[in-house]
Amino acid sequence: MTALQPAPPGRTPEPPPGRIPFPVVDEISRHCLREEEPETVHIEVHLPRQPDPDRLRAAFGEALLRHPRILVREAPGRWYRRRYEWESTGTPDVDPVSFPERGPGALEQARAGALAEAPPLSASPPVRLEVVRPSSTGSSCVLLLTLNHTALDGPACLRVLATAAELYSGAAASPTSPVRDPVGASGRPGPPPRTRPGGPGRPARVAPATGVGAVGGNGLLLADLPVPRRPAGVGYTVNDQLLVATCLMIARWNRLHDAPPRPMRITMPIDERPRGAEMPIGNGTRLVEVGFGAQECAREPGAEALAALLHRTAERTRALKSAPRPQLGHGAALLTAPALPVGIRAALTRGLRRAAAPWTSTTLLSNIGRVPYPLDFAEAGRAEAVWFSAPASMPRGLTVTTASTGGRLHLALRWSRALLDDAAGQRLCDFFTEYLAAMTALPAVSGGDGP
Repeated sequence: MTALQPAPPGRTPEPPPGRIPFPVVDEISRHCLREEEPETVHIEVHLPRQPDPDRLRAAFGEALLRHPRILVREAPGRWYRRRYEWESTGTPDVDPVSFPERGPGALEQARAGALAEAPPLSASPPVRLEVVRPSSTGSSCVLLLTLNHTALDGPACLRVLATAAELYSGAAASPTSPVRDPVGASGRPGPPPRTRPGGPGRPARVAPATGVGAVGGNGLLLADLPVPRRPAGVGYTVNDQLLVATCLMIARWNRLHDAPPRPMRITMPIDERPRGAEMPIGNGTRLVEVGFGAQECAREPGAEALAALLHRTAERTRALKSAPRPQLGHGAALLTAPALPVGIRAALTRGLRRAAAPWTSTTLLSNIGRVPYPLDFAEAGRAEAVWFSAPASMPRGLTVTTASTGGRLHLALRWSRALLDDAAGQRLCDFFTEYLAAMTALPAVSGGDGP
């Protein structure tokens, strides 16, 4: 057994304060929790072999101590208090690591649990790690993490797991990867979009699948695809390709279900945190909305129109990334100001959310990008694939999440079962794959202003 290495000089974090007021994102999420659609993020890390249970449990426990901001629970309080607060515990209240019984169906069962049941906010840490062995004879293994999205997001939890991998293998800390360029591929702020597609009106909704009723919970489909190629010298990024594929996927689905063309808005998280050991733990992304006009979604694009749409999308995302904006916008910052008791603000937030449902964006695309850590678990091997999935609560009812490792794109489609079924999820995945392939086949030509 390899002993866990002590923290390098300067790596031991300062203990957090005993009480931490909920940031804006955490509070809005806490206000809107619903049992039928839990706010969970699910992460799957696929390893070629199985780690030693005792060493893994020790490494993950030490990683939690290295990132003490994850060791929190919601502090109890009266409805008339001015803020929700996190209570730092210093050590876990519960053992977050478990080893379900191995065998066929074990992974499917763990996935279903990740979508249906969030770790409680009342116990520290608000995350659980299941070491799933899908086969009773094979050596492969899946580390399946489920986190309560009210407390933290996927990239922050992956940073904690990366620390656990470093401790497990006895390796030095992974080098800090570069912060994502906040202004896009060009390295400089882009100009304002020439048009403001979508405008303030109601965006398109994902058309419901035929025969879907008022069913609770989420469905999930995972796919392993090649990372889309980009010709040299183009001004768009892989993220722009994913945005366009998402837009065209939904537009095609809606046309097949006789939904009239409407402008589309896709919510996109932007994460500018460092990826090293100093990465802040919590909900650290800000959200922007990328708009697409109704005419851009009205029919199937040819190669020239597809290239033009990619270039227009790149202009829009560069402008959005370079513009300063609070995490959830100025309205959310106002709603969470502690001028009123938290119970009143919760009721107000839920009411406004219901009233604003028709104006909510069409869907959410969360592109984690290239996983910046080796996730090397020594004799258990390095991660071969990493999937994330984000909550898919109504009224959006559909989220698209992507990450890449080893030149492969790991796509997760997650949907509300009140909106779509498994067959619909597969059809949408086929559309998405088809549009990515079409963009990969584009020649290296400059974009124009085609429809």
